[in-house]
Amino acid sequence: MKHARWAVGSCLVSFCLGAWSHAEDLQQPRRLRSDPPVIESSWDDLLEGVHSADDWNRHRQTLRQRYLELIRDEHKPEKPPLELRIHEDVEIEGAYRRLYISYQVEADERAHAYLGIPLGLTEPLPAIVALHGTTAQGTRQTVGLEGNPDKAYLDHLCRRGYVVIAPEHFVSGERIPPEGPYETARFHARHPEWTAAGKFTYEHSIAVDVLETRPEVNRHRIGAMGHSLGGHGCWLLAAYDERIQAAVCNCGGSFFRHNPNVEAWSRDRWYVYFKPMREKLLQGELPPIDVHEIIALIAPRAFLDVSALNDGVPLTQRQRVLMLLKIADVYQLIGKPENLAFYVHGRGHAVPHDSRELIYGFLDSHLKPAEATQTRLVK
Repeated sequence: MKHARWAVGSCLVSFCLGAWSHAEDLQQPRRLRSDPPVIESSWDDLLEGVHSADDWNRHRQTLRQRYLELIRDEHKPEKPPLELRIHEDVEIEGAYRRLYISYQVEADERAHAYLGIPLGLTEPLPAIVALHGTTAQGTRQTVGLEGNPDKAYLDHLCRRGYVVIAPEHFVSGERIPPEGPYETARFHARHPEWTAAGKFTYEHSIAVDVLETRPEVNRHRIGAMGHSLGGHGCWLLAAYDERIQAAVCNCGGSFFRHNPNVEAWSRDRWYVYFKPMREKLLQGELPPIDVHEIIALIAPRAFLDVSALNDGVPLTQRQRVLMLLKIADVYQLIGKPENLAFYVHGRGHAVPHDSRELIYGFLDSHLKPAEATQTRLVK
């Protein structure tokens, strides 16, 4: 009798589940397989009229000229001799030497930087220009002396086998103006036709000159990386100086279009990147070149963009993904799709562990010999 009752119960359960499943099916939308739709966006203007690598090379020349006009490169001063000086030379935990140096960037102006050189090297090593953000600690944070150790890039990279130069920004460190750090008013008074973005890009290119003077550096394997101000400093530098073979932007500034805060690129106080374009920005007119076109100038050299969807305006940051997909089309067109990568997370304006591991691994893949990143089977 007990067995019969169980059998009936089982049938009732089966019937109920079947009825529920049928009702659920009636509530579900009917979905049919299809080919993926083409993703269209305003960033498509990057390749308008470009159908081949030769077309791109011609278009690239136009974009490069627009970029140089944006930063007002024609107004930079004549490059002086370096006259490099070493102010401090210390050994860090048996891993590397850390030099505090200075060198000329204008006839009467010297820049300061830390230079890290791994100990025990047997051949010239790859090198990195490591750029700091808009922080009170400046490049002292980049070497791990104060501030956030997540951003001690020189220390991290020297321990991984890189020679690293960490230049101080031109309105921080030894050159903080009387008005305070990152105030550019005196710079603009001295160079009314130039731009702050042009100034720091020019100086970071001189930091590459410094690296090339060092016998410890493999001059064919030089990269750049940075966070925030240093993040967009990296793509500005790599687009400007083709000696940069791999560049990484972490949480760099956003573009001009689709940006409700676009005036921040040409604000009327504190740090002013592109002062000459403020009047047109206030009239609603953007410059004739945007960030996707500047980053595309880096191709075919390696570029990694690391960003957060919750860093700034969320809808603007989502546009960054569409922008990078279009830049990927450039790398695909010229046959180097493996040289572009991007990583998007939700950790805000930071350099968390996973981002650092990705950044350093990307630099390893593109700047170190192949055997440095090869895996092997267990014997």
